[in-house]
Amino acid sequence: MCQKNLSQKISKRYCLVALLCFGSLLGNAQNLSDTEQQIIEQVNSNTAESIAFLEETVNINSGTMNPSGVQKIGKLYQRFLEDLGFTTRWVDMPESMNRGGHLIAEMKGNKGKSLLLLGHMDTVFEEDSPFQRWERRDTIAYGPGTNDMKGGNMVMLYSLKALKEAGQLEGRQITVVLHGDEENPGRPTDISRKDIIELAKKSDVALAYEPGTGFRYATTARRSSSGWTLEVEGVQAHSASVFSDHVGSGAIYETARILHNFHEKLREENLTYNASLIVGGSDAKLNASGIAGHAEGKTNLVSDIAIVKGDLRTISNEQLDRTRRKMEAIVAENLPKTEAKITFNDGYPAMAETPGNREILRQFSRVSTDLGSVEVEAYDPNLRGAGDIAFIADYIDCLDGLGVEGGGAHSVKEYVVLTTISEVTQRSALLIYRLTDPKLAQD
Repeated sequence: MCQKNLSQKISKRYCLVALLCFGSLLGNAQNLSDTEQQIIEQVNSNTAESIAFLEETVNINSGTMNPSGVQKIGKLYQRFLEDLGFTTRWVDMPESMNRGGHLIAEMKGNKGKSLLLLGHMDTVFEEDSPFQRWERRDTIAYGPGTNDMKGGNMVMLYSLKALKEAGQLEGRQITVVLHGDEENPGRPTDISRKDIIELAKKSDVALAYEPGTGFRYATTARRSSSGWTLEVEGVQAHSASVFSDHVGSGAIYETARILHNFHEKLREENLTYNASLIVGGSDAKLNASGIAGHAEGKTNLVSDIAIVKGDLRTISNEQLDRTRRKMEAIVAENLPKTEAKITFNDGYPAMAETPGNREILRQFSRVSTDLGSVEVEAYDPNLRGAGDIAFIADYIDCLDGLGVEGGGAHSVKEYVVLTTISEVTQRSALLIYRLTDPKLAQD
């Protein structure tokens, strides 16, 4: 299917959804207070401006490994938030990380719940990517970050702008965190995620604006993402001696045993463990990046080395710990004359499902239906990756997936559906308003 026809197909599908929702909205206005209707009017009046703002941000390269680009777009967001009355600060990362830093903006108040709003400024598209510019085709716009997640940042900011213009922002306790390295967090994460964890401990609810997954869904749980490396050694000898008492099975047979047992013995709900790269033989090594390697050997030699790298995704940190212990036990049951060890590297923790997260989802669903749209359900955590909100999920109630509707994230076909921006922002603005209004937060 050509790109033009694809754009038309996407556009027609989302236009139909938007028209149906608009028709329902007219019949459900009685579910909104006068103040809420004023907020909605402000969202609608700002839609064209919000799209132009998104275009401006998309045309600034802010690949994770382009710190100056991250800082450039950060200044744009910083001015926007300061114009709304937020106090802002830029948090630099150590020079050794090669990361652009983070933007934090705070508004002090005591109305309702204290909110922490999360986004990220970086994209996966670095300066050498061919995918650099905004391109609008009818009601679809393509470009780096349109969906993940400059689009989500725009929804967040224009939700706050609508509240400001409706006279409903002042007095609310809201903190905005925009990371500059979500797509590839600076290590160690106890430094690069230190600020967000400290802020979460002072807040009641976190809302994250990662891409939406359809109007019917929001994210109450996200799986962890971490890595593992398996290193196996055997005795190198002539192949005629394989399985003998003095040579044993060799490194490759031992690696096969371990991976087979992973495949058969670890499976459980919401758990995946992928072996993604393997090298082995009489000589094998990985390069410095860890994503490529070299191996050599002869058919008449018993292999003496093998290396495997993979990832591990779990629904909870308890599941992660349990699975790691099982993997270690399997690795320890060596075939004759072989040795093996497995090491783990932490990435993103899990955002586990909690009653608190479900309650925020319930309130978001109420917002959606009061706007004449659909009820909102929890999205299957197995269908989306890890995210920054997981670093604070143990401290605070969370809801994610409040960003724009679109698709193609992390690809040169990344897009946003422009006809849905107004409704997405309406739902976000009213959720923020209700959570920070002491009379509405528990309805």
